[in-house]
Amino acid sequence: MPHTARKTHVVLTSHPGQIRKPGVSIDWAHKDPMKRGPVVASTTNLDHRNAIGSHSGSYTVYRALATAAGALNAEHRPDLTNTSPVEPIGPYNGWFESIPGKNGPDYAKIVSIDPFGAVIADAFKSYLEQGYDIRPTIAVTKAHIKMPELTDAINKGRLKVDGELVLASHDIVVTKAAIEPVWYLPGVAARFGVSEGDLRKALFQHTGGMFPELVTRPDLKVFLPPIGSTTVYFFGDPRGLSNPNKEVTIRVHDECNGSDVFGSDICTCRPYLVHGIEEAVKTAQKGGSGAIVYYRKEGRALGEVTKFLVYNARKRQQGGDSAATYFLRTECVAGVQDMRFQQLMPDVLHWLGVTKIDNFISMSDMKHDAIVGSGIKIINRVEIPAELIPEDAHVEMEAKKAAGYFTPGKVLEEDKLKKVKGRGLDE
Repeated sequence: MPHTARKTHVVLTSHPGQIRKPGVSIDWAHKDPMKRGPVVASTTNLDHRNAIGSHSGSYTVYRALATAAGALNAEHRPDLTNTSPVEPIGPYNGWFESIPGKNGPDYAKIVSIDPFGAVIADAFKSYLEQGYDIRPTIAVTKAHIKMPELTDAINKGRLKVDGELVLASHDIVVTKAAIEPVWYLPGVAARFGVSEGDLRKALFQHTGGMFPELVTRPDLKVFLPPIGSTTVYFFGDPRGLSNPNKEVTIRVHDECNGSDVFGSDICTCRPYLVHGIEEAVKTAQKGGSGAIVYYRKEGRALGEVTKFLVYNARKRQQGGDSAATYFLRTECVAGVQDMRFQQLMPDVLHWLGVTKIDNFISMSDMKHDAIVGSGIKIINRVEIPAELIPEDAHVEMEAKKAAGYFTPGKVLEEDKLKKVKGRGLDE
């Protein structure tokens, strides 16, 4: 009997049978949350899903592991009793406004987080009553922080104990918010000046095909990527950040575990972070508001392994570590000098209602330009004090400054540094 080839139809989706089946539609920037629609990324009812990916960002895989090991019931739904924000955030105009597109249509000011992510119990009450498993992507709580550098600032009189913000124990009272990424894919594509199709293809291919719906479900416009979250630490009244009559001090900081946590002296990250906290506290004590926005973008979003490889390459090169080859060594190892870009960074500031920053504790032109380009005014940029730069970090600072990091248009040692001018200049 002759062999007959059988036609096999392969469905490229992680949810067979769900192709083109509509969930709750999302009108991303609509002011009415019920007309905007909830983001449903939970897996307890696949018919309700209207987003690609899942909750918890980079911890998604740990949840999968816990489920596979039998430690977590896949059907579990969180009991959200008493979990609502301790301080209200918004709504603000920036949640719904657009930025003019340079080479295409306007796009929303917020495309990488869900501004309603902290208030789902109120905003989407009727959906929850219908059995939709909608989960928060933002949580707001209160805490105390205590750092030796801040204790030193108190002991030296730079910070005053007031019993409210700065306590006699040298604890500092903060409000803090944790924010999971929620990407509106058409808006993210517009922000980077690429087509939505090219963005989806790249996300699919370079995550090893982890999310087939990126290329099989063009009707799903929202994606919860498996990347790190963002944390905001507020000093003083968080609502003051949106008040144009209040002084506002903000540092936007990208994670550096070696320096921020362990005090490594090869960079200025922890010293600049602590300086930002001190300045934010001072502003709050004067009646204004301060904030630290902390992004999980370790090693310029290249990762810690790449970061340490670059450290080795810099130290071992002929002639030793130098400003002239600082960024070049990163590019040699990683293929690019910086993968943070900063285009999505201002979204958190718009969620907070920020319209102007009196004191921007950063020397980064990339951050400055992204914030100003999104419609937020920056009045004063604050350098890291020279005495806070560790000895081994001078190479980094010299390279950044020489390449125009803090002084746009200024070039020093042009022949040595022309390869790095205007690229990867960020802390």
